[in-house]
Amino acid sequence: MANKSQGGKQTSLRGFASMDKNMQREIASQGGRAAHRSGNAHEFTSEEARAAGRLSHKNSANRSSSSSGNRGSESGSGMQGGSSEQHAAAGRHSHEGNK
Repeated sequence: MANKSQGGKQTSLRGFASMDKNMQREIASQGGRAAHRSGNAHEFTSEEARAAGRLSHKNSANRSSSSSGNRGSESGSGMQGGSSEQHAAAGRHSHEGNK
């Protein structure tokens, strides 16, 4: 089995994790669409989306304050700013096309 060195670690050239990030996204997207078609995907209620937004916002503020006190300063972490209301609205909006 072929391996490659990444940061001093040996990693496999096989499997999902070794794929191009765009290919990973496409495969994951296909799985999400299939789950919605089959009725197995979880549809968040407005309250669940608000709770997730509050938790995300709280965790984001806690992590940022522990690293220089600048919100959103963690480059590449995928964290986004915004209020819990904005997160809830985004959650509602993201599910509009799935109904």
